[in-house]
This record gives sequence, C-alpha cells and structure tokens, in this order.
Amino acid sequence: MKIGVLLLAAGSGKRFGSAIPKQYLEVAGKPLILHTLESLNQSTHIAVVQPVIGDRDIWYADAVAGYDWNFELLQPVVGGAERSMSMQRGLAALPEAIDMVAVHDAARALPCKALLDDVFTVAEKHGAAVPGLAVHDTIKRINADGKVVETPDRKSLMAVQTPQVARRDWFDQALAQEKDNLHLHTDDASVLEAAGFDVYISQGDVNNRKVTTQADMLWLEEQLR
Repeated sequence: MKIGVLLLAAGSGKRFGSAIPKQYLEVAGKPLILHTLESLNQSTHIAVVQPVIGDRDIWYADAVAGYDWNFELLQPVVGGAERSMSMQRGLAALPEAIDMVAVHDAARALPCKALLDDVFTVAEKHGAAVPGLAVHDTIKRINADGKVVETPDRKSLMAVQTPQVARRDWFDQALAQEKDNLHLHTDDASVLEAAGFDVYISQGDVNNRKVTTQADMLWLEEQLR
C-alpha cells in the first residue's frame, strides 16, 4: 500500500475573517500548515504529500521552505472553487505508484499517529475509511422554517474528520460517476457513498479539530503550547 496525502490548502480565509488564509497564520510560533505537516510526519505509511493551494497563494512557498520530511513533499498544484475540483487536480498530480489516497484538511493541525495508523489500517482492509467520533449531543433535523421534523437516534450518528482515505481507483470512479452532483457533497466520503462504495469508520480524536473560527485558533494555540 503506497499512500499519498492530498493536503487541501486552497481556502481563502474569508469565512475566518482574515486577510491571510488561516492555514498560513502563525500559531505557537509557526504557520498552522507546518503543524499539520509535522503531525502527518508521525506516520511511517505516507509516501508523498501533494499540497493543493489557491490560485493567488503567495504564502505557501515561504511557509514550508527549509524543512525536511519523512515523506516526499511534492510541488503544489492549484485547486478549484470547490473541494471536489481541488481533489480532482490533486489526484491527477499524484505519482502513478500511489494506490491509496488520503484527503486531509490543512486546517486540521493535530491528527495523532494513532488516528493516522487506524484510518490507514481500516482503509486497507475495507477500501475506504474515515475517522469518526460518537455524537453526544441530541441532534435535531429541521425544515426551512426552523421546525423540528426529526430527532435521529444518536447511537447511529458519527461526527467525521479527515484524513478521509480510499483506494485511488475508487476516488477516480466516484468523482467521474458523481460529476454532475459534486456540489452536493460536503465531504470526500459522501462522494464514495453516492457512487456505491462502502466506507467504514475508524477511530477519531477530539484534538483532530478543524480550525474554522477565531475561537478554534485560540484553542489550537493552547494545545500547542
């Protein structure tokens, strides 16, 4: 199994409220993306990391300059307006020898070694896996007016994280099959599911938190310090 990671770092930072994309903001003395790469570097299973950056990115090269990794850090490719387009461009750039692909958000800086090992093991066994955590809050499904229409059983619910891992040929087939519906999918695994591929849950980690808000960044700084 040769694993390639697509490191999605094409976000602009608008939702975060920063002029600089959040993945390049300094946290605990380093750009956030460096902490993410250091976390990925814990795994001995990753052969290459393929960064996918924005078309106006002027920060990536300086952020990663001068560092060495256990994996090969490939030259970045430019992503698209949607996550699925960034995935497609990243997949196309991976070396032919890569047969298992892990898609990871650059803004998730702390995937631990145990999480990485488990998701790779489960994906190798079943073909596709995503880290997940049990949902402890009661979840309500509502309609457009805010009226509660359903209370699903939380025992059957999982909050999923990245990296989301699958056989490369499965991702290729799923993206081709779902090409007209890619805008409907909020994560990579849902594209696989819609195309008929089985996805299994591996062990997630509460510290594998995505930085989305200013509060998340403060939390990350506390964890790193």
